[in-house]
Amino acid sequence: MLTPAQAPQRQTSPSMDHRPGIITAPDPDLSPAPSRYYAADFHKLTNRRASSPFTPDFAFPDPAAPARATLPTAHTADRRALSTQNAVPCVVQGGTAIVPTRQGSGCSIKEDTDGIAQSFLESINTLATSIHHNDDKDAITPESGGSCTCCCRCGRSDSWRASIGGRGHRRARSFTAPRTGISELTGIDWEPSEPAMAVEPPKKFGPGESPLEKLPVEVLDEIIAQLALDSPPSGYTPRNVDLISCLLTSRTIHVATINTLYSHITFPHSSVFSKFLTHVSQYPGLGTIVKRLDLSHFTSIGLGRSRQGNSEVQNLTSKTLLKCLDLTPALQEVLLQENLDDDIDEYVLCKLFYGLPKLRAVDFCASSSKPFAESFTSAVTGLLDSPVNLSIRRLGLHECFTLPNSVFETLLPRLPHLTHLDVAHTRITDRALASIPETASLSHLNLGRCTQISGRGVVDFLVNHPAAKQLVFLNLSCDIARYRLLWEPDVERLLPVLPTTLKSLNLNGAKIRHWHTPLLLPLTKHLEELSLASTDLSVQDINSFFRPTSPASSPPTPEPAAVVTQQEDEPAPAWTPPTLHYLDLSSIPAITQSSLFSTSCSLLSPSTAPLEVIELGDKAISSLRECRNTNKRLGWVVKELGRRGWYVRYSNAAGGNISGRRGWKMGAMWWGMRKCPVAWGEVGGLYGHYMFKK
Repeated sequence: MLTPAQAPQRQTSPSMDHRPGIITAPDPDLSPAPSRYYAADFHKLTNRRASSPFTPDFAFPDPAAPARATLPTAHTADRRALSTQNAVPCVVQGGTAIVPTRQGSGCSIKEDTDGIAQSFLESINTLATSIHHNDDKDAITPESGGSCTCCCRCGRSDSWRASIGGRGHRRARSFTAPRTGISELTGIDWEPSEPAMAVEPPKKFGPGESPLEKLPVEVLDEIIAQLALDSPPSGYTPRNVDLISCLLTSRTIHVATINTLYSHITFPHSSVFSKFLTHVSQYPGLGTIVKRLDLSHFTSIGLGRSRQGNSEVQNLTSKTLLKCLDLTPALQEVLLQENLDDDIDEYVLCKLFYGLPKLRAVDFCASSSKPFAESFTSAVTGLLDSPVNLSIRRLGLHECFTLPNSVFETLLPRLPHLTHLDVAHTRITDRALASIPETASLSHLNLGRCTQISGRGVVDFLVNHPAAKQLVFLNLSCDIARYRLLWEPDVERLLPVLPTTLKSLNLNGAKIRHWHTPLLLPLTKHLEELSLASTDLSVQDINSFFRPTSPASSPPTPEPAAVVTQQEDEPAPAWTPPTLHYLDLSSIPAITQSSLFSTSCSLLSPSTAPLEVIELGDKAISSLRECRNTNKRLGWVVKELGRRGWYVRYSNAAGGNISGRRGWKMGAMWWGMRKCPVAWGEVGGLYGHYMFKK
C-alpha cells in the first residue's frame, strides 16, 4: 500500500523549464500563452536547432517492421449495412463494393455521421464470404478484390474503359443502350473542356511574414485543430497526414502544429505507444504539451498475436505506462479500458491519483480483472490516513464490478469538484453515494444496474443532496430479472422533484403505472431522452405525451392517495409540445408492431416531431423488419446494433434530419447512450460498444 507521500515522484528535467509558455489551453493553473507563434520558439519546443526540422517518427508506420498476415476486414453499419469508414465503397444503383482492409481496434463502434439517426459503423474481423446491405438483394463478396460491378467512374469497374484520345470516355454498351443520338452510335461521352481561368501569381513573403503566420495563437490553433482526427484509422495507415504535412510548411506553422499534434494522443496499438514513448523520451519538451492520453481504441487484435503474446513484446506494460505518465506532467484526461486492466498496477494508480495535479478526467471502463481490483483497493486505501483531496472532476468506473464497496466509500468523499460520475454495474452503496461532498456539482450520474443501492437511498440523495440539483444526465435503470430499484412509492416521490435542467432520464425497470402519467408529463417538456422500458404503460398513456387528452377519453383507474391530481374547478393549463427526440419503449407488453400501426397510436405520425428514435424490444423489431413497404410509406426505418434495435424516423416534418449533437453528450451524436462520457470527443473504440451496443 502506498500513501500520497510515498507515491512515485517525477524527476523534472531542467530542459522542461521553458515549455509551459507554449501551452494554449485555457487553464487557470497554466501560465499565459503567447499572442503569436514565432520561429524562434522552435528550439525551445523540440530541443533541436532551428536549422534541423524533424517529423515525429511515431506518426508513420515502421518501414523495417516485418510484413504480417492480414485478415479481410469489413466495417458493417448495424447488422447488415455496409460502412464507408475504412473500406473503399462505391454506392451506385443500389450496389456497394468494398476493398478488404485491416482492422483498427477490436469491437470498435463509431457513429456514422453521414446517415440518419442511430447509424453506426462496427469494425469486426471476419472471414465471411458476403456482406449484405439493409435493402440490397445482391451480395458483394470480398473475394472479388474490391471490384465494383456497376458502370461508373469509380475506377474499379471492369466495364469502364479508359479515355480515347483525351477527347472523351468510352462507356459500356449496357450504359449507352438507353441513350440516343451520337452517344449511342459512337459510344463516346463528349465532355467539353472548360476554359482555363486566369491564375494570379502567388505573392512572395519572407520567413514568418505570410498572413497565416501572423494570425493570433488562438486563431491559428483553431484552424490547425480542424485537421486533427480523434479516431485513428484502421491498421497501420498513417495517421493525421495533414498535420504531418503542416510540420514541413514553415517554422512558425511547425510550432503551432506541434501543439495540436501532441495535445491529444491516441494509441490503437502497442507499437504506436512504444514509438511515442521513445520520441518523448528523446525530446522531453513534447511531453509537456500532452493533455490527453486516449487508450480507448487500444487492442492487440489484428496484430497477429494473442493477448499473452502481446504482453511478451513489452511495448505497453505497467512500467512503460508509468514512464509515460512521468513524461507527461500536464495531463488532464486519461482514458483507459479493460484491455489494459492487467497493466494498471498500484504504482500507475498512485501516479494518477497523487502525481498529476492537473488531472481532471480518468476512465477505467470495464476494468474488472483481479489484479486491477487488488491494485485499485491498495491505492485508494492510502487515502484513509490522508486529508488530501483529489483534483479529478470526471470519474468513469463503468462496469468495474469487481471493486469492493469500501473503495467507493473511501474515494468519493475525496472528490470535492466532481461533475461526472459513471458507476454503472458496480458495488456502490447508499452510504458511498451519500458521502459525495456537498461542494460537488453533478451534471452526469449513471447508477444503472447497481444492485447494492436501494430505491429509498437513491431518492433521498436526489431529493436532499445539494450536489444533485443541476443534473443533466441521469440513469437509474435496472434489470428486473434480477431486482427492481424503484417501486411505486419511490417513483411518486422522485418524479415531482427532478430538476428542469435534466435532458436525459433512464427509468428502465421502474414500477411505473397508469396513474404516474401526470407526473411524467411535465418532464417531457424539457427532456430529450426518456427511457421507460419494462414499465406498465399503455398506448394511450404514451399518446398523452404528444397530444392533449380530455378527461372523458381516459378510462377510470384507481389512483393512490399519494398522487396529486388536478382539481375539477381548475382550468386546464395551456398545451406545451414535448421536446422528446428519443423514447425507449422496449419490453412494454402494450407496444407491439400491430399497436404501432393502429390508428389509435400517434407515435409514428408527423405530429410527434421532434421525436425521431423509438427503441423497441427484439420481438417488435423482428416484426417491423419484415414490413419494408409499410416502413417506407410511414417514413420510418429499422436500425439495429448488437442487442439493441431502434425504429428511426427517416425524415422529420420540417424535411431533413435534425442533428443529434448536444453539449451534454460531449461529442456523441446519436441517442440512447448508456455510458456516461468523461471527455469530449468522437464516439469510438470500446467506449462506443458500451455506449450504444451493449
